[in-house]
Amino acid sequence: MRKFNSISYVVLRWAREVADPIKFITSGPRYLDFFMDWHRYSRLKGAEPIKISETWPCIHDKTETTDFDHHYFYQDIWAFNKIYKSKVDCHVDVGSLVYFVGFLTRITKVIFIDIRPLMATLDNFESRRGSVLSLPFEDSSVKSLSCLHVAEHIGLGRYGDPLEPLGTKKACKELSRILAVNGNLYFSIPVGRPRLCFNGCRVHAPRQIVEYFNDLELVEFSGVDDGGNYLNNIDLSKLEDSDYACGFFWFTKKK
Repeated sequence: MRKFNSISYVVLRWAREVADPIKFITSGPRYLDFFMDWHRYSRLKGAEPIKISETWPCIHDKTETTDFDHHYFYQDIWAFNKIYKSKVDCHVDVGSLVYFVGFLTRITKVIFIDIRPLMATLDNFESRRGSVLSLPFEDSSVKSLSCLHVAEHIGLGRYGDPLEPLGTKKACKELSRILAVNGNLYFSIPVGRPRLCFNGCRVHAPRQIVEYFNDLELVEFSGVDDGGNYLNNIDLSKLEDSDYACGFFWFTKKK
């Protein structure tokens, strides 16, 4: 994987907001392949007529393997498995990936909190507008709670939220506030060398996150390393020297 602060990676992050330079460079040969496929397909028996007005070139999908985001893929499986095994009748999620939230509705009732509500119609689903800095729940009232790859964005304005340098720390305190005694919090965030990558995210050392949740007990720490490898139930130190890894934290609240 590329180093997060390498010159080429920085240029790519800036450029891809208006155009993806890698796709631009490789588009010529791929378009040629597209037209060759068009020609070959048109000559096949039973081929439908191809109208130019209805063409839809998808030229970047011929890959040797299926690409995926290692952080989100493994974290969602990790958290889903925990929630499934807990057999809770209601789960609260704050801002996580909407596909993860949707799948959860098949096993339990889900209350989804986000500053941008999810306008979806599903059984076992309720969406509420709210901020992770001021959640609409009483103290110690939520038995099952998740917030996956969210807190690193808080306070950077990326999603229309107010600018707040202590956004991540305050989000952690608010999640801790609403978690019930003996309840479970499933939390993930980029970990490694602490820094701000404005306005994309913050990266925290694993021990910083444990300090932010100092009134909770860490049950398990798992994660994904810089190489995209899933690591189950590891020591915090395993990812502390990472560039851009992801830590999965399972917390509970004791009396």
